[in-house]
Amino acid sequence: MTEKEKLLHGELYDANYDKELIEERLRCKIECQKYNTLPYNSEERKNILASILGSFGKEFTIEPSFWCDYGYNIHLGENFYSNHNLVILDGAPVRFGNNVFVAPNCGFYTAGHLVNAEERNKGLEYARSITIGNDVWIGAGVQVMPGVNIGNNVVIGGGV
Repeated sequence: MTEKEKLLHGELYDANYDKELIEERLRCKIECQKYNTLPYNSEERKNILASILGSFGKEFTIEPSFWCDYGYNIHLGENFYSNHNLVILDGAPVRFGNNVFVAPNCGFYTAGHLVNAEERNKGLEYARSITIGNDVWIGAGVQVMPGVNIGNNVVIGGGV
């Protein structure tokens, strides 16, 4: 089984030394960098996001800067808005429902590392999906960790 297959199956995988995963992240980072430098409301920005994201609703906005690892594991519902400095480490799926608003400087991190130093130093990590329901507002500076599910009609205060 390849490291990517392990990743997609929720098993421990080698993110640090696997050539395929490194290349996928690099490709995605290059596209994010392009996105972050383009003028607002340009067709090219929309096209870049369409090439990065796994799926998205008809209406969505991601203000720059935006960074992610792979992109194809990110799924945006209808009427998604993220303010500046969004980071999504999407080794596992990150799903946002409809009418989700994300304040500046927020992060969604599916990647986790082992507590045991010997195992961690081998480059092994895991990824657990994150799900955000409908009608959710996530305040400034919130960091959502691996495996978290947030229900519908939720407000999370800033700095949490």
